[in-house]
Amino acid sequence: MPNKQSAKEWLEKSYHDLNGVIILFEANHYTDTIGYVLQQSLEKLLKSILAYDNKKIKKSHNLIEIYEMVNYRLYLDEDDIRFLAIATTYNTKLKYPTPHKKIPSREEIKEVLDFTEKLFNDVCQILDIYKEDML
Repeated sequence: MPNKQSAKEWLEKSYHDLNGVIILFEANHYTDTIGYVLQQSLEKLLKSILAYDNKKIKKSHNLIEIYEMVNYRLYLDEDDIRFLAIATTYNTKLKYPTPHKKIPSREEIKEVLDFTEKLFNDVCQILDIYKEDML
């Protein structure tokens, strides 16, 4: 039996992160900070599917790994998976100071942001949970 309430809680957190990203992006904030929050939104979004299906939610920040756990319900093409790979680096490579790190461009962040907004709407539709239910 689906656990719609748990999925909704994960989606709400994802939605909060996503809205924060939009505010930061529009304010021309630092792209490394925006990227980190964007990765968090995607992670919670994918984990909402696991919550919905009462599956174990593994402690991982690797979006490809999490996607592989939910691809029975959500299909992404190669371009979409590339966005997950890029966003994963926002957590693993930008979270802490490292030598020679490359800060993402605003253009890259915008592409991942657009992908995330679309994916958020797609997952809401798949789980039959909508933004209006979260506000």
